[in-house]
Amino acid sequence: MIDPELIPQVAQRFKALADAGRLRLLASLQKGERSVGELVEETGRTQPNVSQHLASLTHAGIVEARREGNKVYYRIADPTIVRICDAVCDSVVARARALGREAAVLAARRRSRAGAER
Repeated sequence: MIDPELIPQVAQRFKALADAGRLRLLASLQKGERSVGELVEETGRTQPNVSQHLASLTHAGIVEARREGNKVYYRIADPTIVRICDAVCDSVVARARALGREAAVLAARRRSRAGAER
């Protein structure tokens, strides 16, 4: 159950996740800590774009940074986020499978109706 008092914070987290570019960064970070340069290379995004998305994810408490010399490394700060993303991915796959089965059943019905009308 969603606590009504937490709705603004929950919405902020979901808003931070509601961008394909940020999700690509999280997918890269699931493999472990990465520098901004590594994330640019892995995602094919520009450095300013990656930095902007990382700032949003950091502000939402989803990732955290550490500085080592002149490089900044990012990692997932909250493992719950990975579980949420995994659950949503599982749901998307299950829905696609269900829709695929529904589409196959409807197509079979249409074929049998078309055959009966001939």
